[in-house]
Parts: sequence; C-alpha cells; structure tokens
Amino acid sequence: MDPESFFEEMPFADLLGIELTEIDEGHAEGRLPMREALSWHSERVLAHGGVTYTLADTVGGAALVSLVDRPVPTVDMRMDYLEAGTGDLTAEADVVRNGGDVGVVDVDVYAEGGDGDGDAHLASARGVYKTGEPE
Repeated sequence: MDPESFFEEMPFADLLGIELTEIDEGHAEGRLPMREALSWHSERVLAHGGVTYTLADTVGGAALVSLVDRPVPTVDMRMDYLEAGTGDLTAEADVVRNGGDVGVVDVDVYAEGGDGDGDAHLASARGVYKTGEPE
C-alpha cells in the first residue's frame, strides 16, 4: 500500500484539505491550509478543535501505515489543546510503539504565525491504532 495515495484518496481528509508532506518509516508530517469554513469563531479565523484533531489523527495514522503497510483504524486518541490556531496548521507524528495488535503514535500540531518568531504549538496528542490483521 502506498500511504500517500491512500490518505490523498480519503474523502474526509480531502474535504478538509489535509495534505501529507512527508511519510517515512514511522514518521509523517502533514499540512492543512486554514480557511474561514474551518473556524470556530465568526469574526476571526481560529481552527476548530475537530479540525485540529482530524489533522493529528490523519498524520498519526500515516506514520503507522508507513510501517505496517495497511489501514490502521483509530482505537483511541487523547489530545491536549494548548492554544488557538490562527494560521495554516502543520502536524508531525512519530511512532512510539508498533506492537502486534496496536501501535502508539505521538503527534504535535502547530499553527503558522504564533507569538514570537516560531509557529504556535496548538496541541499534543497520543493516538492508539489497530495494527493487527482484520478479522
């Protein structure tokens, strides 16, 4: 399975505009251009928490797919929201554990144009995905 094409053809990720920018042996990165339709605020463009979550879940899954070469349904994801995002979002994911039945991935989400010189750290997540053979 080609992870990039699998995720590029995922209808929901396509609807949101998620683009995988890097996938390599347990690591993945992705990008989501922010737009008004993805905001939770009517007067400012601020990333909705569900958009941030979906980006993290998609990029986290891609990191694990790069190792197991098959779809990995999400079992659980815990996310800590740290800040509201106003610019384009990026996510970086690294596999922590690739076990027989489940894999664990850490994901960080950032927004361009944070306070200071760098991007704002929006959220940290840990996702658990089913890696075992489908029944």
